[in-house]
Amino acid sequence: VQLQASGGGLVQAGGSLRLSCVASGRIYGISQMGWYRQDPGSERELVARIFSSGVRHYADSVKGRFTISSDNAKNTVYLEMNSLKPEDTGAYYCNVRAPREYWGQGTLVTVSS
Repeated sequence: VQLQASGGGLVQAGGSLRLSCVASGRIYGISQMGWYRQDPGSERELVARIFSSGVRHYADSVKGRFTISSDNAKNTVYLEMNSLKPEDTGAYYCNVRAPREYWGQGTLVTVSS
């Protein structure tokens, strides 16, 4: 199983980015997909996750600005990020639980002030 993330980049504060993550290989019974952010020297923190039921959870810091969605037929999860702030800067990792946990490589998001 491989998770391929894309969509990171450099953007000015107030701008937008859309992250994508595709899970490929023999993966069945996905219960949730999500995005985590990690800053150097810090632990990985949840940004948003979506359950197979459609329920979504967001970190308080991104509520109202970020939207997580998924295409279950394509085993793909997206993160639409709007009104970006410099504190959103970090490496973003996609995560899938099925029920074993899988991680993608990080995609770097840099928000300049």
